[in-house]
Amino acid sequence: MKKQRGIVLFLSLVVLVIMTIIGIALAVNSTQSLRMSGAGAERIEAMSIANGGLEQVIANNSGASFSNLLAVKTESAFNSTQVITPLPETGVRDVGCQRTSNAMGVDLVSCRRSQITSTAQFGRDNLGSLTVAAGVEQQVIAGN
Repeated sequence: MKKQRGIVLFLSLVVLVIMTIIGIALAVNSTQSLRMSGAGAERIEAMSIANGGLEQVIANNSGASFSNLLAVKTESAFNSTQVITPLPETGVRDVGCQRTSNAMGVDLVSCRRSQITSTAQFGRDNLGSLTVAAGVEQQVIAGN
């Protein structure tokens, strides 16, 4: 009986070591899950920033500003960068309108198109980059 008293201590230490290893593994797994969810949240935030910058630039330049745009224009809104590019980049800028046929029979109305891209940086050391793009079509009187 006296020989078995030490075995209980030994078995309890083995169980303690096994439980410690399981606890460490769970802590590491939890840390990785937190990092992944944080990265996803940063991407969602960058998407919101880029979309907000895009909407702000469209609101700021609506009307005559879009129709009179002759060269690439860069702006900054909501800590992101927006680039407005008139399309087509070379040649005649007045093109047929895609969404309306008003007065098209006599060529009174044409359209000028612009592409707007909005880029937001995210992540550690801004290594991630997210870009959203939109097209704008502005009706103009033909020949202007």
